[in-house]
Amino acid sequence: MHQINYQALLSFCGFSSVEVGKHLYWEIGNYSVHGQVFIVSWLVILVLLTISFAGTRNLKRIPNNFQNFMEFILEFLQDIAKNQIGEHEYRSWVPYISTLFLFILGSNWAGALVPWKLITLPEGELAAPTNDINTTVALSILTSLAYFYAGLKKNGLGYFLRYIEPTPVLLPINVLEDFTKPLSLSFRLFGNILADELVVSVFVLLVPILVPLPVMVLGLFASSIQALIFSTLSAAYIGEAMEGHGDH
Repeated sequence: MHQINYQALLSFCGFSSVEVGKHLYWEIGNYSVHGQVFIVSWLVILVLLTISFAGTRNLKRIPNNFQNFMEFILEFLQDIAKNQIGEHEYRSWVPYISTLFLFILGSNWAGALVPWKLITLPEGELAAPTNDINTTVALSILTSLAYFYAGLKKNGLGYFLRYIEPTPVLLPINVLEDFTKPLSLSFRLFGNILADELVVSVFVLLVPILVPLPVMVLGLFASSIQALIFSTLSAAYIGEAMEGHGDH
């Protein structure tokens, strides 16, 4: 079999011009943070706040089209929480699940729709916050803290009985599961968004006119699915943690 010179092939395709792992660092005290992640995150948050304010500042008994859209989004997000957490417990978790979904969706779409490469930084480049592993891990850790809090608040110390169900032999596996949950959440989101941006970048370099458009549309769909998966699994973990001992 003939061996392929992958390095030459990637260089030919222009893949080497796609920056992976390079960041604009801000020094805050003794810490270095990824500046481009904060910049795009703040822009996404600003857009979400603007839409929320515009959609709720003049509520009407007979809603107009925009208010109808906002109410549809709210009902959709409530359904995610209700279906996973339960009819009686879901309301207090709607803000958290909704924030997760909207921020991840906004971040993913920001990476898919906005031509960040046109903005030049001293180092690195602007991109979706969710294509940075630090962002996805932080969101996953928040979900871990959320379901520990939910379980302890609902069941007290009895929450830890779940680790020895249905038999104490499974204690190590049940403990390990609490570490694999955030890992799977973070790497699934990070991997899909990074791969999508790399694929679009390669197609733009190879065929810069027509081919990237359907790929970008597919990327928007995939980005939406990733936001739905992350928020749904987060709600499911919270609902699972709130189940009482013996309710399984």
